[in-house]
Amino acid sequence: MPDTPIVVTVDGPAASGKGTIARRLAEHLGFAYLDTGLLYRAVARRVIDGNGDPADSDSAVRAARALEAAELAGEGLRDETVADAASVVAADAGVRAALLDFQRAFAAAPPNAAPGAVLDGRDIGTAVCPDAEVKLFLDASPEVRARRRVRELRERGSNAIYAAVLRDMETRDARDRDRAVAPLAPAEDAFVIDTSTMNADEVFREALAHFDAQTTSRK
Repeated sequence: MPDTPIVVTVDGPAASGKGTIARRLAEHLGFAYLDTGLLYRAVARRVIDGNGDPADSDSAVRAARALEAAELAGEGLRDETVADAASVVAADAGVRAALLDFQRAFAAAPPNAAPGAVLDGRDIGTAVCPDAEVKLFLDASPEVRARRRVRELRERGSNAIYAAVLRDMETRDARDRDRAVAPLAPAEDAFVIDTSTMNADEVFREALAHFDAQTTSRK
């Protein structure tokens, strides 16, 4: 076992498959897993529940500083309203600074003494853990990602409309990619996987092969 935990970052836009692959990698490797998007969703949920405006920096930063780990298991974090608000609060530099220590502490000392950590999000390989040993960036066309999200929403009982989901996704993509602080982009040393025409098993095999290639010297 290495003296220091192995950190794996999995970044990408919404519905690129990063969450599915990050969870599978963590389970396969026996690593701890953190969905960092839930941090921003929990902040957004806290702001909404307090009748605040996600675009109001003071409200968002207060919510981020008061956030507790237990809130990551709260109900309603997957709602589209919360997802949209999360994209707004995630563009706030104060919010990102407030949550940075939480993420880095998780990576440096994974829960239950796990030998490594897998973190997924949008800026993990570029801003949160720029020195991570293994960096992945998953992407897919907006149309493919919108179809995936529609299917997911309908499985939850929502009457999702493809055109509306695609429009919202493109708006969120632009906000994530164009924000001044930690914009969505692959790290220079990230292994990029286009999942548009791949199933989850194919993506997982590619991701695991890259992990093995990057960590061979530590085995």
